[in-house]
Amino acid sequence: MALVNIKIEGVPYQVEAGLTILEAAKKCGYEIPSLCTYNHGECNQGSCRVCLVEATGARGLVASCVYPVSEGMEITISSPKAVAARRASVELLLSNHNRNCQECDKNEKCELLHVARVTGAREGMFKGEQTPVTVDKLTPAIVRDTSKCVLCGRCIARCRNAHGNGILGFEGRGFKTILAPAENRDFVDSPCIMCGQCVNVCPTGALMERSEIDKVDDAFRAGKFMIVQTAPAVRAALGEEFGMKIGTPVTGKMVAALKRLGFKKVFDTNFAADLTIMEEANELLDRVKDNGVLPMVTSCSPGWINYAEYYYGDQLDHLSSCKSPHEMEGAILKSYYAQKIGVDPKDIFVVSIMPCACKKFEKERPQLVTNGLKDVDAVLTTRELGRLIKRSGIQFTKLPDENFDSDICGDYTGAAVIFGVTGGVMEAALRTAHFVLTGKERQGIVFKEVRGFKNIREAEFDLAGKKIKVAVTSGMKGAKVLMDQIREGKSPYTFIEIMGCPGGCINGGGQPYVREVFLPNEDADIIDTYKEKRAEALYSEDERQKIRQSHKNVQVQQLYKDFLGEPNSHKAHELLHTTYGAREKFN
Repeated sequence: MALVNIKIEGVPYQVEAGLTILEAAKKCGYEIPSLCTYNHGECNQGSCRVCLVEATGARGLVASCVYPVSEGMEITISSPKAVAARRASVELLLSNHNRNCQECDKNEKCELLHVARVTGAREGMFKGEQTPVTVDKLTPAIVRDTSKCVLCGRCIARCRNAHGNGILGFEGRGFKTILAPAENRDFVDSPCIMCGQCVNVCPTGALMERSEIDKVDDAFRAGKFMIVQTAPAVRAALGEEFGMKIGTPVTGKMVAALKRLGFKKVFDTNFAADLTIMEEANELLDRVKDNGVLPMVTSCSPGWINYAEYYYGDQLDHLSSCKSPHEMEGAILKSYYAQKIGVDPKDIFVVSIMPCACKKFEKERPQLVTNGLKDVDAVLTTRELGRLIKRSGIQFTKLPDENFDSDICGDYTGAAVIFGVTGGVMEAALRTAHFVLTGKERQGIVFKEVRGFKNIREAEFDLAGKKIKVAVTSGMKGAKVLMDQIREGKSPYTFIEIMGCPGGCINGGGQPYVREVFLPNEDADIIDTYKEKRAEALYSEDERQKIRQSHKNVQVQQLYKDFLGEPNSHKAHELLHTTYGAREKFN
């Protein structure tokens, strides 16, 4: 690794060749104000000019985020010229920005507000006409407000890097430039998969999930029978909203907080994840035995389902017909559970706490209505739950650990917990598939071959004498490769797991923001390792469970005995399975 000698503020350092000034300064203990330092590698090409510094060999000030270090370079961050230029850059951004900070959901995590404070930006230094504003609130998942956009381009890069998509771009020219889908269309009129990855990297409130806290408040006021369920990935990240280290599992405190918020029942979506495995594993084996459509592809991720409907509408018969776990849970709560407790399903209001913005879109699908009732009534992201807890005055870190309600449909196994990380659905299904095939337990239940964050992972397993070749990916770049193989008739796989967000639900579009500037107590490598740390929180909970295979969930067994009959029965298909349809791509 080649090194170069540089000086920062007159102090000599050796740093890796090829680093930008911004990166080198960070490694040497300096924070240059920036709107692109903490964005997981998505670069804005120096457009905001917030990180200007002086450097020998350069003509004038340079944007430190794109200017590379070189041998003998002397860098000055604190010169009057650099300080004034950075402040002016921020003041110019603020002059075209909707500064309703107290009303903005991004208030505590706004990077523009942070650099304004650091640079000492002054109020009203540049006054004049502002760029025409577009506010897009037509989808239930994402809100776009161009009055808060700083045109950094991070969302454009994230969409391309995560999915290979170009949903967002710069529209207009000069002062009229805004960030938007093509032709400034609404999200609903574009092939956006609603994953929320763009929201995760936006430095301001220009892109946000559409909040449903008011909807939940209204249901409480209306006296509904309030039930909440939480996805596995939420427990691996919620603590970050309260200053806890990334990767801290907070299952017990999360349950305690939800009970204090007034929910009558607090259930774990993991129950339905076990149920999903029973349906999905049996569906797969039925396809294998009956020469059905293979490979079968998982259907848990609504972002992936949206992508499939837009781009692979001719291949939808490869998708499992299973609903996602939280939708299965909602359907069971409003049928089997309602019957057991003697409550009219119309009075039950199901709230799902999800790591995903797209779950908000998913719950509005007309296919996910049972007996005239939506399976799920409201979806809150992990971030929204954090805001709800803070609003209620609950001191999260001081809460005791409490247990989920486990009556009738609340128990879960370790297999269900790992649904929240890429490869988890595949591993859970493999744990059960062997038993379904043979009636005997497999000696080893951990399938490390499908774990990790490599874009496409493949493995071959011997299940009761049958060779099963599988593949796992997350993010639509890998999905495209695997689906193109299927379309061309060249896929060698029997079973494929696809998750919409890179890394799976632990990195969902509704998870807490990961910005080093707001995480002063985290390790230096946090940007590179946050997914691994959240994943480990789930794998460790799996290891702590006494039962780690979905088919051993006693309550799921009872559900089949009392109500569903058997996996993939007519009743099960009525409540737990769904359909898909090809959609126009709006090219």
